[in-house]
Amino acid sequence: MAGLRERWRLNAMHTVQERALDLFDAKGFAAVTIEEVAAAAEVSPSTVYRLFGTKEGIIVADEFDNLSDEQLAKVVDPHDPIGSLIRSVREYDTGANESGTEPGPWRRSLRYHFTEPSVRRAAYASADRTSQRLSPLLASTGRFTEAQAKVATNALIFGYLAALEQWFLDGGDRPVAAYVDEALDPLRAVWGG
Repeated sequence: MAGLRERWRLNAMHTVQERALDLFDAKGFAAVTIEEVAAAAEVSPSTVYRLFGTKEGIIVADEFDNLSDEQLAKVVDPHDPIGSLIRSVREYDTGANESGTEPGPWRRSLRYHFTEPSVRRAAYASADRTSQRLSPLLASTGRFTEAQAKVATNALIFGYLAALEQWFLDGGDRPVAAYVDEALDPLRAVWGG
């Protein structure tokens, strides 16, 4: 269970992301400043910078970025990383959508991943960091050499982003997890599943 400080951090992150998305939707991504986001979220600009680093970071950051290696190993089954990813997407999308019919911040933010070049670059940089963290976990199974684990992990992570982009381009009217599951199906042969 998360401690008080961690719960505060996650709540602050969600609040900042929600207020930022409201502003981005109303004014456009480029027209909004960190100071405006901070004011709307009722936090200091330094809090926004500490939580996200950049305006693009507000869009691409999620709870998975801050998982320790031990926590990450509990979330990702190295023998079934696709299944682990699909489960995480289902949980994240369900949790982000609990409020009802409005799309959660995760879904709302995806548009910016694929329409704002600076956010796209930040998303791909984040995906690269995730791949670097997951690669040793996959290599630890003994099924892959270090180089093979890097290639397989990159195929998974960047395939996931490609699936999300296609989901967005197709109108986003199917469940995200079902779409990603189907799109990543060709990669299952890599893990023999």
